[in-house]
Amino acid sequence: MEVIEEIEYEGLSPNAGLGVNMMAGALAGITEHAVMYPVDSIKTRMQVFATSPAAVYTGVGNAFARISSTEGMRALWRGVSSVIMGAGPAHAVHFGAYELVKEFAGGNVEGANNQWIATSLAGAAATIASDALMNPFDVIKQRMQMHQSEFRSAVVCARTVYHNEGLAAFYVSYPTTLTMTVPFTAVQFTVYEQLKTLLNPSGSYAPGIHMIAGGLSGAVAGAVTTPLDVAKTILQTRGTSQDPEIRHVRGLADAARIIWTRDGLRGFMRGLTPRVLTFMPSNALCWLSYEFFKAAIRD
Repeated sequence: MEVIEEIEYEGLSPNAGLGVNMMAGALAGITEHAVMYPVDSIKTRMQVFATSPAAVYTGVGNAFARISSTEGMRALWRGVSSVIMGAGPAHAVHFGAYELVKEFAGGNVEGANNQWIATSLAGAAATIASDALMNPFDVIKQRMQMHQSEFRSAVVCARTVYHNEGLAAFYVSYPTTLTMTVPFTAVQFTVYEQLKTLLNPSGSYAPGIHMIAGGLSGAVAGAVTTPLDVAKTILQTRGTSQDPEIRHVRGLADAARIIWTRDGLRGFMRGLTPRVLTFMPSNALCWLSYEFFKAAIRD
């Protein structure tokens, strides 16, 4: 009987090579975003200040039932093409930069005392690079996710936004995105690495550990950064709003002021539940996919 050699994922070199890490990251990113996209669509709708009563939802279940019954299930997937186009390259850059900086900062040195500093630094650097690439695709995605969105094509949406609002519309939220995702990624990578070491000190092959550590790190990071995500959504969807104040919002400070004035402290937690529900399984899947693809490509 032929014996199939088992892949020793954790037995690989911590830095498996830039090309391997980028390809693994791209495949993991596309998998992660595509699977959890409907929940992300619900989160976007719950975070905006809707003028139509039909676009006001009391919770995730209510939003899912109303959208699917009145607009059809396809509405929950509207804009997914933009994510697929952007997520692959952005995640390739993300994971490639992460491993590169982590190696450079000494995070792969066994027994080093500064590993958590190296992983935090690597996570932050990876985010700055990948978000510069992903931000325009995220703007297109959220414009298409909106209630009664006029867009059915990512290309048409991009062309219309550029024609009406200029190139700046694709990057108006970039400073806010960095303000949010740099701490998000630093928290996520740090919690993931610490949990992986704590739950599996031997470093043996344990995909379940990747899923648990990835899911918990995503939930923690997602919850902590929800207020900034609400502000980012307002900035990215301002061009579709009928509200003059929101249409002319210029940055994080403006968005925060509107949220505070209209909904108080709870306004900053809009979409918390679907955000956590998105990041727990998506991060678990992302890290599991990343570790798997890294090992499979290397092998």
